[in-house]
Amino acid sequence: MARIASTRLSRLLTGWSSEGAGPLPRRLADALRELAERGDVPAGTVLPSQRELALVLAVSRSTVTSAYGLLEAEGWLESVRGSGSRLRASGALDRYVAEGRLVSFDARTGTGTAGIADLSSGALPGLGAVGEAVGALTSGDLGGLLVADGYHPYGIPALREGIAAYYRAAGVPTEAGQILVTAGSQQAVWLVAQALVEPGDTVVVEDPTYRGALEALRARGARLVPVGTDGADGGDGSGAAAVRRLSAHGRPRLVYLQPTVHNPTGRTLDGAARREWRRVLGDLELFTVEDTACAELSLGEGEEDGGGGPGDDGGAPEPLVAGLPMASTVTVGTLSKLFWGGLRVGWVRSSPQVVARLAKIKTSVDLSCSVMDQLVAVRLLDRLPEARARRRAELRAQRDTAEALLRSAAPHWEWTRPAGGAALWVRVPGADTGTLAQLARRRGVSVVPGSAFSPVDGFRDRLRLPYAHGTGALEAALPTLLECAERAAAG
Repeated sequence: MARIASTRLSRLLTGWSSEGAGPLPRRLADALRELAERGDVPAGTVLPSQRELALVLAVSRSTVTSAYGLLEAEGWLESVRGSGSRLRASGALDRYVAEGRLVSFDARTGTGTAGIADLSSGALPGLGAVGEAVGALTSGDLGGLLVADGYHPYGIPALREGIAAYYRAAGVPTEAGQILVTAGSQQAVWLVAQALVEPGDTVVVEDPTYRGALEALRARGARLVPVGTDGADGGDGSGAAAVRRLSAHGRPRLVYLQPTVHNPTGRTLDGAARREWRRVLGDLELFTVEDTACAELSLGEGEEDGGGGPGDDGGAPEPLVAGLPMASTVTVGTLSKLFWGGLRVGWVRSSPQVVARLAKIKTSVDLSCSVMDQLVAVRLLDRLPEARARRRAELRAQRDTAEALLRSAAPHWEWTRPAGGAALWVRVPGADTGTLAQLARRRGVSVVPGSAFSPVDGFRDRLRLPYAHGTGALEAALPTLLECAERAAAG
């Protein structure tokens, strides 16, 4: 029987204690029932023990005991001797437990709790360049596109060529036929999982890593094997060496990496680490997926040794997979991180054969990306140096302010200065941040615990603290987070 870890279940139960009516056990029972009704937790899943769930939710064991009792009385739960409490038939369609990364947006649709101090997202506000590019579009931009049906499964030719030129500027020979335009980098990662991974395949991922990739790979039924990140707070050494050791016992289907501005740690591999990864991946001939979604958010520090991010001259980042066989590599990129999340333009760079395979799957989902978004993206590619410089100045200032704030208010918290991105990856000594996040939510603060970024529910003493929208929200939330950390540490 499948079991769901208490840490994963707690992330699905976001907001349960502050929403709804009735005593706490009733609210918890209702929240668990809703997960079953929606199919978020499949029928037959064994729930955590009462004691374990009580610890991670920071409630008394009697609260969980009563909630389980209510569900059992209503026919949603059954006790199996020696196995625990199992959900009864709920109409679930699959075995995967989704974790709802966008739960923080619920309040915007009227389904969440108002007044939340939202530290759950590191997405950046849009740049004015996007509005200017939209305003500059004319009927002439559509040109000959209007005489056709508007469906471009691979992307419009001008954008595919523009993205290919982006890579050529980084010293990586690329033709338009090697580019597939996608609706952001998340769709690109999902397409890769659908096309290249079969249920049960072994996929090597860094630990921690981007939780959107974890969701896409888990949904595909991949067997995730973690290796430590290199040069990042919380990492355990050379991931490349670990992959070499793992491959001696069985060949993984693919390796998923974020070498440049890693999410969530913000680190960028130095030149030596990148060379070691290239050597191992080339020697073992492993299919490699390099996600560079955040690479354009490099802060331009410490890159003089070939770290791969855009330097102070504003150049494009060089992919780690440059020099590896095109047929066994995929590079994922996007404009959405740098310019605006509302601009849903990402891409895949790979061999024409892989691109064709991904495009075939993509057409079954959306036929084609928006032509208008793509026309805007063509104009924005010409404004990359300007956008990099603006983001870099903003993010450096915001990072410095956030670090000063934490040094003053939480001197015992620990982190490594990020080389890029929009958040700090913070260690909260002695605290289970899953419990901390539950406690904070009841006090009006939404934050993501470190275990959400781990394929094995690790990093339970870490928090990702964004500063992308300025540090006002972080400053307002810190007293609550500190109090909740003390309670979580006390058990």
